[in-house]
Amino acid sequence: MSQAPALDNLLVFTAVAETGGFTAAADRLGMTTGGVSRRIRQLEAHLGGALFVRTTRRVRLTEAGSALYDTATPALLSLRDALAQFGSTHESLSGRLRLTAPVEHAAGLLAPALARFSARHPGVAVDLRTSDSVVDLVADGLDLAIRLGHLRNSTLKAIRLGGFEQIVAASPAYLARTGTPSQPDELASMDWINFSRLQSPLTWTFTHAASGSRQTVRMRSRVTVDSTSSVRAFLESGSGVSVLDQFSLATSLKQGTLVRVLPGWTLPRGGIYAVLPPGQFVPPMVRAFIDSYRETVRVSSADEGVGLASAL
Repeated sequence: MSQAPALDNLLVFTAVAETGGFTAAADRLGMTTGGVSRRIRQLEAHLGGALFVRTTRRVRLTEAGSALYDTATPALLSLRDALAQFGSTHESLSGRLRLTAPVEHAAGLLAPALARFSARHPGVAVDLRTSDSVVDLVADGLDLAIRLGHLRNSTLKAIRLGGFEQIVAASPAYLARTGTPSQPDELASMDWINFSRLQSPLTWTFTHAASGSRQTVRMRSRVTVDSTSSVRAFLESGSGVSVLDQFSLATSLKQGTLVRVLPGWTLPRGGIYAVLPPGQFVPPMVRAFIDSYRETVRVSSADEGVGLASAL
């Protein structure tokens, strides 16, 4: 090996290693799958050994490939990141943005933001996959996930985009039957709609807005559901009381089909995160969308907060 391998080939190698597939790497880089395959063959020929083991579903690094990624890529990634930041200010964005998000959040806030982003950047194609389950970004070849709430420990990289208020709500009809609680501990004797996707769906700590005093309450539930839309449907039918984020409740509160319970008490704020696959490099297209969506979340949180103050 008389000289160092081409920088472009190393960049492609890093993309394949991080995404776990030639097609996903091609989408990230705005290349064809054949172009990615050709670059990897050139690099393997130059180095004199295989860097990946190919299977029908994905590729994985060989021992030599892992050694190359671990030892050679830190400096390469720093260089690539610097070049990408410079280039993104001078060139239009292009490629396929592949992301996942919870179903209701995608429909309410994310999809319109993606539509605006793609209109500003005609070279960007969008592949949005909605799921209320946690998706494997690497296995599915995704660039990022939008996730709400409190993140579990993970090797993935998370960027906080903003926060949201968590609100206890019920229908006027349900409260007319049971009475409106004045203290959090009264919720323990009410019909709680259990949202199973939450980390601790039955135990909540309330803080009094004026005094700062706290109450931790263990709820009683006969109904368990796994989506925000189902929680809201049970609430609007008069089946009980529960917690949802401010975005999921905004329309129902404004229309009066649901009302806020315990307005003088607050729950811990949830977070909205962009979760990225392992690796130090964030492609310009992904970085640009994250910056754009952070502003969308900021404006929306402020707007909804104004409406809810007067009224997951």
